[in-house]
Amino acid sequence: MPMSHNGHDTSASEDIAAEPHDEQENGGLNKTVATVAVVAVGAALFEAALLPGIALGVAAVAAPKYLPKLAGALNPLFKSTVRGTYRLAQKSKEMFAEAHEQVNDIVAEVKAESEAAAKEAASAEKHAA
Repeated sequence: MPMSHNGHDTSASEDIAAEPHDEQENGGLNKTVATVAVVAVGAALFEAALLPGIALGVAAVAAPKYLPKLAGALNPLFKSTVRGTYRLAQKSKEMFAEAHEQVNDIVAEVKAESEAAAKEAASAEKHAA
């Protein structure tokens, strides 16, 4: 049986100390939600255009507390999005390079055909003269 240096068991007091912190956190959250709801109802009664500003303000206040949890949850999604975008960019790059090469080939063929036609026309003029 673990005992502290003065003979009292501290394990029970640690459990009791942890519970009020959780209750305070949940109670604080409940109070915050209730306050926001009351303010939102009041704002809706007077001017509904204030509601988006209130929502942004609440999000700005809550973000530092909940953002680390949200960032951890969204990290795999972000990585897969970046990975997919990178692959799409690589495929697009390859497709554009291939299309560019095909266009260059067609331009070279048209240029060669027009030069051949010009030579034929020049030789036909020489023979006619």
